[in-house]
Amino acid sequence: MTGLLGPHAGFILASYAITLAVIAGLILWVRADHRAQRARLAELEARGVRRRSAAARGEAAAATATAAPEPRP
Repeated sequence: MTGLLGPHAGFILASYAITLAVIAGLILWVRADHRAQRARLAELEARGVRRRSAAARGEAAAATATAAPEPRP
């Protein structure tokens, strides 16, 4: 295979290897950060801190519940 790449095969293969290592490192870093953020969110929710988006959804649900007409007997 190095014959197909010519005299610069070492540089080409090294650049691919470095790129693969960087991308793999970024993927591992993002996965680790995701786990850490989920753990932190679980800790905050356990302490009673809620998300603002949950409050907005609750208010929207309450508004729709009050705006709905009552069923006829």
